[in-house]
This record gives sequence, structure tokens and C-alpha cells, in this order.
Amino acid sequence: MPARRLIVITGASSGIGAEFARKFAATGADLVIIARRRDRLDALAAELERSHGTGVTVVPQDLTQPGAARAIVTALAERGLSADGLVNSAGFGTAGPFLEEDPDRIAEEIAVNIGALTALTRLLLPQLIASRGGVLINISSNAAYQPLPNLAVYAATKAYVTSLTEAIWKETRGTRLKVLALAPGPTETEFFDVAGSDDFKVGRAVGADRVVDEALALLRRRNPPPSHIVGGGNRVQAVSARMVPRRLVLAIASRLTGASE
Repeated sequence: MPARRLIVITGASSGIGAEFARKFAATGADLVIIARRRDRLDALAAELERSHGTGVTVVPQDLTQPGAARAIVTALAERGLSADGLVNSAGFGTAGPFLEEDPDRIAEEIAVNIGALTALTRLLLPQLIASRGGVLINISSNAAYQPLPNLAVYAATKAYVTSLTEAIWKETRGTRLKVLALAPGPTETEFFDVAGSDDFKVGRAVGADRVVDEALALLRRRNPPPSHIVGGGNRVQAVSARMVPRRLVLAIASRLTGASE
């Protein structure tokens, strides 16, 4: 019997990460689920093992900590596990004027959204490429496509995620690996609670299941794109931001996020 695929998912304790875990488990994959909250990971593991017979390895890890990605890879190696897929779903945003934000919280935001994602992708990429069904999904945001006053750091980190992932998509074109930067708009997750405000929630939030379903449908294609923005309105907004003067982009973005003119 062929070995089951092993999918590593960060940010799996809630939201989009947890939904990816459920969807991949339903396809017969085994999982490594990663987040800070052990109790939530254990509950999700029990649910998936009960519902799908999925083998789930729980790895509690705070991705704000230096060396977090290396610790995850070491934990996999100690268990004799090799990744066929990686979903970097962990991330959070901070809201408010940049000058008023907590520098330590900004550093944690960058550590999770950029540092841990980049390091874990690099460390696991050889395994993903070697897999016959390798997949890399990095969760970006429609915030990546324009600067956002009052969400300055978050939008900048997601612009990085999109750029990095699209470059990896190109660099790995000669392999079987499928790579996708997935950019949701407002989604029904804990994101706005963590950010401390939902004043900048633009448009109707969609369910995490829709976001994940769109990603998996794309990855079933023979030649999926390097990135995908969830929602037609969000795609129009992203294209428009590239076509109009930056002063106008910033003026519109400021109104959407409640930043002062």
C-alpha cells in the first residue's frame, strides 16, 4: 500500500489553518499540525482521527520565537517524518497608526508572518520537491496588493509573502511541486479579534471553507497559477491598485482603514 501523504500545517488551531487540516484529512492525508495552543491542536487531532482515521502529529510551537522553524523540522526528523505538503497559515495583524504600535508586537508579527514562514519553507522545500505530490501553500492576503495605512506592517508582510511565493513558483517550474500564494479578503476567523479592531474589515467576510475550497480546486489543475486572490471584488481592487497613481491608492486605502487624511 502506498504511503499516505503528509501535510504540515502551521496556524492549525483555528480559522483557515484548521480548515485546511479538515480538508486534507478528508482526502486521506496524514497531518502535522502546529500552533501555540496545545489544547486546540489536541481537540482537532481527536476530531480528525475520529472522522477520517487520519494520523495526526501535534507539534505545539510559538512561531514568534527564534529558531521555531528549525525546532519544527527537528521534531519531524525525530519522528522519521518527511513532508509532502506545507501550508503556512500562521499569521496575525496589528492595527493602528504605525507610530503608536508596540515595537515588540511588530517584531512578533514580522517573526511569524515573514521569518517563520520563510525559514520553514526553505527547510522543508527539498522534501516537498522530492515528493511525487508536493504542494506549498503560503497564506497571503488581499492586503498585499496596496499599502494600507493603519495596517502598514501587516500589508507589508503579506506583500513579502506573495512576492516570495511567486518567485519560488518560478524557480521550481521544472519539478512536480505545486506552489500557491493564496490571498483571501476578510474571512470568518479570529484575525480581527487578534488585531484588536474590525474597523478595517472591507466587504463581506467569507467562510474559511470557501477560501480553502478555492485553493484546493486550483491545485487540482495541471498548471495552477502562482497566486490567487479569493473573491472577484478583491481581484478587481488589486488590479485597480496597480493602475492608478499611488497618491490615489493611498487616499482610498486611508478611507477604507479609517486612517486620517
